[in-house]
Amino acid sequence: MNACPIRPERQQLIRALFDEYIEMYAARDDRLTGRFSENFSGYAGSSNVLVKNRDEWVKITRQDFAQVAGRIRIEMLDLSMQDLSEDIVAVTAFFHIHLPIPDNILSRETARLVLVFRLEGRDWKIVHSGISIPYHAALDGEIYPIQALCERNRALGTLVEERTRALAAANHKLELLSNTDGLTGIANRRSFDHMLAQEWGRAQRAGTTLSLIMLDVDNFKHYNDYYGHLTGDDCLRTLAGAMAKAGQRAGELAARYGGEEFVVLLPNTDRDDALEAAYRLQHAVWALALPHAETAPGIVTFSLGVASLQPSPEHIPEDLVRLADAALYHAKRSGRNCVQSATGSLVGQAAQKSVGEPG
Repeated sequence: MNACPIRPERQQLIRALFDEYIEMYAARDDRLTGRFSENFSGYAGSSNVLVKNRDEWVKITRQDFAQVAGRIRIEMLDLSMQDLSEDIVAVTAFFHIHLPIPDNILSRETARLVLVFRLEGRDWKIVHSGISIPYHAALDGEIYPIQALCERNRALGTLVEERTRALAAANHKLELLSNTDGLTGIANRRSFDHMLAQEWGRAQRAGTTLSLIMLDVDNFKHYNDYYGHLTGDDCLRTLAGAMAKAGQRAGELAARYGGEEFVVLLPNTDRDDALEAAYRLQHAVWALALPHAETAPGIVTFSLGVASLQPSPEHIPEDLVRLADAALYHAKRSGRNCVQSATGSLVGQAAQKSVGEPG
């Protein structure tokens, strides 16, 4: 603030001189260089070197205009005027600089400009200019520290890319974990439900058949009681591995449904092919020959229920699960260690399949 009030006409003069300067500077108007006094001195925005030579300041101003050729926007925050004498006035302004570049960090910093005008003959000339921008010092040939901003943006861009890749990897890992059974390492119930809904819709659009095999480890409670729960966990892991290895059809999904129950989803698969897949799984389990003292064959076996449906608006995905579960229940009631279809007819009893095979 001034010690003495400024006369209105002098206020208008000082403001007019300042506004003329700001307009020419913002417009990158080279006529501004003609406003500098021969006795000029000043500080560039990102430099602490006092320039005392007018020609040098003209060079600096033109470097400024060349570095940022497009019009800039000055957002004025505060302005203080001083009427120092009849031929000397001064202005101190605080403002934000909005450069026509993607980085807006400078626009968040408050710049300060001090201008001193002196009446020389009939013209008011700029005898001093000092602008302060609280950011990194500019490099040689720069007025604004744009190279530093670009390097900062490149570093930030690299960091964002690295963080984005890390986040994507973490999300992918989380997605895998959320869809994977923690004990067996194959798909879990959540993953199965999601895949069933997807394949149901796809089969309904294509008019193809969707099949499901539901499997249950025979007498698994007795297995745990006899061998212990840790061995029981090892058994489930081994069975899951055999199921995953036996799955050969495109899109086939093996999942742990819960406890000792497993499911295998078979897209674009009719009843006969689904039965063949069930027998293949049954043989894969027999081939493991995991000891099970509480079963007649003396090894771990499965009961398997097979169901096939052509999805339609009259059905829902849970209908396929109910059919496969009913077939599995029939297999258990039929003596276990067998494959049963949802039609209710006994598809295959292990003892009847081949003489000498586990039954």
